[in-house]
Amino acid sequence: MKNVIDSFVSLGHWPSARSFGFNTDILATNPINLSVVLGVLIYFGKGVCASCVFQELNDLLDNRKQRILNTIRNSEELRKGAIEQLERARARLRKVEMEADEYRMNGYSEIEREKQNLINATSNSLEQLENYKNETLQFEQQRAINQVRQRVFQQALQGALGTLNSCLNSELHFRTIRANIGILGAMQEITD
Repeated sequence: MKNVIDSFVSLGHWPSARSFGFNTDILATNPINLSVVLGVLIYFGKGVCASCVFQELNDLLDNRKQRILNTIRNSEELRKGAIEQLERARARLRKVEMEADEYRMNGYSEIEREKQNLINATSNSLEQLENYKNETLQFEQQRAINQVRQRVFQQALQGALGTLNSCLNSELHFRTIRANIGILGAMQEITD
């Protein structure tokens, strides 16, 4: 009986039987396929005890049931593992989001500090430039005033010399020299 069942099982696995074949999976068969399989089993299984056939069917069904249960168990274990991984990933995401928010806030604070420092430094620089400008203006004003004074003094001196030269004749000139010599002589006697 085992050989008969194996021959039908192998018929379902022939590569040339893709368009038509026997489905040996009893739970997945429809009633037509099931009736064909049972008819073939009855025809070829004459002289085989019914309990053996039912025992084989029970074994097939038990094997199928075990495979299904194993698949369900594996699926459940995979689902639990996936749920655990998802929870770990969500926890990591929350942690990363919190760190990102913290970095963002720290970055904004740092930007504000740098902005304030830049404003202060610019204000100080402008104040220093204003002081330098005022000092330069004062220096230039003083220099201009000194130049004007020098010119006025030179012009006044030239005017005085011109006036003295025009008014001073040779007699007046000799009298001025004698008076100065007399003053120098008197000063020398006092110092002796």
